[in-house]
Amino acid sequence: MTRKHLTRRRIGATVDRSRGLTILELLAVVTLIGILATVVLARFAGRDDTAKKNACHIQRANIELQAQIWYRNKGSYPSNPLASSLGADATYIPDLVIPTCPVDGTTYTINTTTGQVTGHDHD
Repeated sequence: MTRKHLTRRRIGATVDRSRGLTILELLAVVTLIGILATVVLARFAGRDDTAKKNACHIQRANIELQAQIWYRNKGSYPSNPLASSLGADATYIPDLVIPTCPVDGTTYTINTTTGQVTGHDHD
């Protein structure tokens, strides 16, 4: 028998083994790609929430720092809403926009006695 008679047949046609992938090989490759995609997506799934929490902590700390500077310059802490006091003076907030919390979208409020931002403990 010649080699041609020992090769696989697909729907009545003679196929050379070096010509392509079999269905099982293709299935194995697709399965491996699916497993790798699942692992990669699982690694990055929770990172968005962590980044938003970190951004909230940074914004809160910046507002508290500006409130301390306000207190040193004026003798009292800024009033709420912050947009009408701290956010209205470019000396303290250059963009003149008090940011909102990236986690829940709420506005920051300050305790006018302590100068600390209230709420926003996203731990």
